[in-house]
Amino acid sequence: MKKLLSFFSMLLIFCTADAQLVNDSLEYRLKPDSLKTRNLELSFYNFNFLRNYEYFNDFHDGYTLFGTQLEPRLVYYPNAKLAVSAGVHIRKDFGKDGINKSYPLFTIRYQHKSTALINGVIEGNVHHRYIEPLFDFERKINNPVEYGTQVVIDKPSLFLDAFVNWNRMIEKHSPDQEQIFAGVSSDISILRRGRMKLSVPVQVFAFHQGGQIDTDPDPLKTIANTAVGIKLNLERDGFIKHIRTENYFVTYTDLSPTKESTYNDGTAWFINIGLGTKKYGDLTGSFWEGKKYVSPVGMPIYQSVSQQIDHAGYSEDIRRLFILRYTYQRQLVSNFYIDFRVEPVFDLKSSTTKSVDFSHSLFLVYKQDFKLFKKK
Repeated sequence: MKKLLSFFSMLLIFCTADAQLVNDSLEYRLKPDSLKTRNLELSFYNFNFLRNYEYFNDFHDGYTLFGTQLEPRLVYYPNAKLAVSAGVHIRKDFGKDGINKSYPLFTIRYQHKSTALINGVIEGNVHHRYIEPLFDFERKINNPVEYGTQVVIDKPSLFLDAFVNWNRMIEKHSPDQEQIFAGVSSDISILRRGRMKLSVPVQVFAFHQGGQIDTDPDPLKTIANTAVGIKLNLERDGFIKHIRTENYFVTYTDLSPTKESTYNDGTAWFINIGLGTKKYGDLTGSFWEGKKYVSPVGMPIYQSVSQQIDHAGYSEDIRRLFILRYTYQRQLVSNFYIDFRVEPVFDLKSSTTKSVDFSHSLFLVYKQDFKLFKKK
């Protein structure tokens, strides 16, 4: 393992560029277009998931998620800059009677060139493009719908997603506190030369829980996480089509007036190097070293405070992991995508848990728009 880590360290010296796995095939964005003006369309998105954790560590539970999600929407495009949609999100877990969850979907989107203003159901979870230690990929399955307001800028030189997600509202005498998620996820291109692209990702995520009209006696809570990094992507011809590295300095800060967390602040390094082939998928190595790191919605395996069912609250000041990720992501036919992942996790420090765990995932995605009629 020391030799393997040394190899990745040497590679970083030579090509200081994709940390977390690319989730483009899972995204679905409804954008106004001059060709769609006065169209009424049916938007159909189907996400099928199998995610299995063979985990036996003290921080992240082992379990399986297996099911499907449907999102049919009616979308009307009044003009070239506006889209109004209404629909429903339905989740069915296999092995469980009935529908697991359903959510109403109402969205209005204003698009001017590369900038979008979205209100209602925002483009959430994987669309934010956060790294896993800040924002767990699994929220795509368990928290698929986010309500709030969002601004998205998507240019070749800049991606920026700024949003407020009103996760839980309260009324007078509510027994629970309100919950608000807010953040900015960005990727700023600083150099393009031939097939090389160098960019700086900056990510900020904030969680607030509190309120003035509830009956919950717990003090309010405010937590902030940040990540600043550098990405390099080298495209090439031949069997290996690209080499990428994406590396971050990550922070955690408890900003609550009354601090009750195990740790008040923490830091981490997240180092990733990957290569992609034309036909056989991609391979990525990820190294994580966290010191007293906590995130309210980050993937549990990265955290210093356990969320595991039998060890909740157990903590280790230093978490040191190496994750080897194999992914196969392809468009099989028009509008239909497959995403297969195998991710063994090596715990390089803890002496109380099994040193090697793994997870595997299979995602099948179908997404398409159907024109119903065009108003003249």
